[in-house]
Amino acid sequence: MPASCPPRAGPVSGFGNRGVIADNDPVEQERAMKSNALLTNAVIFHNALDIAEIVRQLLEEGREIDPEDLAHISPYLTEHINRFGEYSTDELGIQPDGYDPKLDVDFTLLREQDLTAAGLSRAT
Repeated sequence: MPASCPPRAGPVSGFGNRGVIADNDPVEQERAMKSNALLTNAVIFHNALDIAEIVRQLLEEGREIDPEDLAHISPYLTEHINRFGEYSTDELGIQPDGYDPKLDVDFTLLREQDLTAAGLSRAT
């Protein structure tokens, strides 16, 4: 994998020059890698917000959310990214609602399973 691509991110965020750093200048190489990491992190953060919103919608509909299922969801999804498409900038000035990080899902069982698997017990 080219030096500018973090693991699993090459095809999506390293699309400039196909992720290959052609410049021998270490400053430019570092800039390219940091830019690529920033873009990748932005995609992951955006996806995590979308996943949380979908979970909230499902909970509001009365669906039961199994924490075990959520444990298998990755925010590094790339199918919806259109690198060469047209993008609307009309919404850039709209102030988003405040983000509420709380999901009403009980992860206690997963935490206890992780502690047991690691040979630890919960402090009382």
